[in-house]
Amino acid sequence: MWSERRWSHRLGAALLLGAVVTALALVPLQAQQKPAIKFKEKSWDFGKTKQGTVLTHVFRFENAGDATLIIRNVRTTCGCAAALISSREIQPGKTGEIKVTFNTKGYEGNQTKYLYVDSNDPKDPKAQLAVKAAIDVPPRPRIELDSYSIDLGLILESEGIETQATLSNPGERELSVEFSHKDAEFKIGRKAVPSPLKIAAGKEVTVNMKITPRRNLGLIREYILLRTNDPMRPNLSLYISGYIVTTEQLQELFDRYKDKLKDRRSEAGER
Repeated sequence: MWSERRWSHRLGAALLLGAVVTALALVPLQAQQKPAIKFKEKSWDFGKTKQGTVLTHVFRFENAGDATLIIRNVRTTCGCAAALISSREIQPGKTGEIKVTFNTKGYEGNQTKYLYVDSNDPKDPKAQLAVKAAIDVPPRPRIELDSYSIDLGLILESEGIETQATLSNPGERELSVEFSHKDAEFKIGRKAVPSPLKIAAGKEVTVNMKITPRRNLGLIREYILLRTNDPMRPNLSLYISGYIVTTEQLQELFDRYKDKLKDRRSEAGER
């Protein structure tokens, strides 16, 4: 009886030891199991296309690892591109797809948009994809301003707000512009600006602007809205700022800083 008990204990110990050894042997094997995302291609060139076309491409990938691949997120660099994924969990040896849509409306020339695929692949956790296109824009008018923000500094209350802006049309067709500001006058030379103002292709026009401010003193901010037939920039804003002071305030500022101004002029003369 005693021998049977001893044999039973030894057998149990041996089985336990074997289970422990087996478990320890499996730990490194399990630790080595990792997912691996592998794309057929990471970049796709649509080539030449017309502006406004909606382009679509499917990126195909495989889980080349030996553990489940989990796609946590797919991010795009702009709102013009969107991505849909076929499945967020891909088993080893299985494949998945990411469908990318690129809306070319509002874009021109060579464009590259990037996508980032966040996954649990330890070697490539943020895989980068790219779609490219050469977007052809038909002949059109184009508007350009010499400045989109004008700071007039100090303005005497008796003078009002007067400034100018130069509008150019580097496009291939005639540009049409309408100005909008209820307290402003727009002139070319001494003549009122026609509405709409027409600017031929390759030409420019300087417009004088006079604004009656809504407040008598202090900081002013004015926005002049420009509506155009440029399909890429149908609405533009010209920002004008300044600070209105009285003659007495200006004299006070001059008296306060005149010595510093003299010192700076002297230093500039020495240089």
